[in-house]
Amino acid sequence: MQLNSQYLTIKEASLWATNYLGKEVTTSNISYLIQYGCISKIGHDGSTQISKSELEKYYRSLNKSREHSWKGKLGQDLNWKLSFDNLKESDTTKHIHRLHPYKGKFIPQLVEYFLDDHIDEFKKEKYFNKSDVVLDPFCGSGTTLAQANELGMHAIGIDISSFNSFIANCKINEYDVASLEESIGVITEKLIKNSQFLKDTEFEQSLIEQLKKFNDKYFPVPNYKYKLKRKLIDEDKYGQEKDGEFLPVYKNFVKKYKIELLKQNPKTFIEKWYFKNIIDEINFVFEEIKNIKNVNNKNILALILSRTMRSCRATTHSDLATLVEPASTTYYCSKHGKICKPIFSIIKWWKTYSKDTVKRIKEFEKLKTETHQYCLSGDARTIDIFTALSKKKKSFADILNRQKISGIFSSPPYVGLIDYHEQHAYAYDLFGFDRKDKLEIGPLFKGQTKEAQKNYVEGISAVLNNCKRYLKRDYNVFLVANDKYNLYSEIANKAGMKITNTFKRPVLNRTEKDKGAYSEIIFHLKENRCL
Repeated sequence: MQLNSQYLTIKEASLWATNYLGKEVTTSNISYLIQYGCISKIGHDGSTQISKSELEKYYRSLNKSREHSWKGKLGQDLNWKLSFDNLKESDTTKHIHRLHPYKGKFIPQLVEYFLDDHIDEFKKEKYFNKSDVVLDPFCGSGTTLAQANELGMHAIGIDISSFNSFIANCKINEYDVASLEESIGVITEKLIKNSQFLKDTEFEQSLIEQLKKFNDKYFPVPNYKYKLKRKLIDEDKYGQEKDGEFLPVYKNFVKKYKIELLKQNPKTFIEKWYFKNIIDEINFVFEEIKNIKNVNNKNILALILSRTMRSCRATTHSDLATLVEPASTTYYCSKHGKICKPIFSIIKWWKTYSKDTVKRIKEFEKLKTETHQYCLSGDARTIDIFTALSKKKKSFADILNRQKISGIFSSPPYVGLIDYHEQHAYAYDLFGFDRKDKLEIGPLFKGQTKEAQKNYVEGISAVLNNCKRYLKRDYNVFLVANDKYNLYSEIANKAGMKITNTFKRPVLNRTEKDKGAYSEIIFHLKENRCL
């Protein structure tokens, strides 16, 4: 493609960048670079244009430094092929993989790489076949189950968190989509028209209008972010100054509309992190969901509500993933480069996530195979997989009775990194799932001490020892881990296994605040027949 003009329209820029990088770059990607000040916006004849040379300089700098820099920090043994850096975020969160937020999940392409039948210079043999049964004893949000389905394999998941199991099963359930869309429409209309919530809706709309005027004046897009990138503005000083200017406006609106904010002396997670109107709207929608007769539809509606709840906590955008303290006022948001506000109504997010969920379910329906998947809620160290599955999915248990599990693909929890129940505390509060925090392996609340590491080794090896009873003789086990404390050799030994290969991959698309160089290892384990 030859685009010789000094300036490019956004569409021309996306075509040029696609050709230059060898992967699709959309107009939205280019607009993002402009909005966040990575490249400058140039106005010609009333249309948005950008400098071709500036865009090329940006991509050249990005491509040249990343792989070299990461290998310098993490080691030359880093397998860049497993970075999947050719993929867009929409690829790594395809169809049902973004039905609900979940910390610590791997991307579906990583599962596909090891489960499918391709061979390359790193993966020198295929490990699984169609109709095999795959096990994920740390199932999380169900990525392995969904990808096994796509590849024509059966899959069993196990998770100590009841809500994690709920997410995973919602992803692979069958739905009456027409009825689901009808239920969404009825609930949404009732929510919007309920007079109980009108005052707060009017308040939020008025506040949004005032914020837009203020932000357009003091944080113009894309000029403000462009100046920030080039350190022409002291962000901390300027942001704090403008935050103080708008705060009296916000307080006057709260007083005018008599808005009730956070509850004093909260006793539950919901009372601590949600404004009163949000709580009332959540409870209203939940009561409507309870009336749905179709069980699978009822469950997916509850999951939509849970996803909505997560986005409506009284916190800043920068603290959404890791809560610090509730926020009940407007604030300068470094993530968006403007004054932002807390959420006062669930309506916007309920409508957005309802529409998105239906779209993703329809996309996955086109790819699904006639195979079985189910996530069991239980302790993978002790669960009797066959008995538990027989109680939930008899037809699937019959298959397991005829053929053993071919292997494991899973990402165990990392030592002292995440509290898996607490990350969804809002859902446990509302839905009443039993919490089993004390049974988590390697949770954040137990830390990363030597004692915590010892308990971690015992926990993971106990899972493998229990699960291998259900594996066929020549099994393949793949565990995705950041082995910071070099524990997996001991784990393998205690499980009667040996590490036959390792694949060290860079993790590029992290969602947390730490965007630094980070890697994880995929351990390939097999039975140690020398023991």
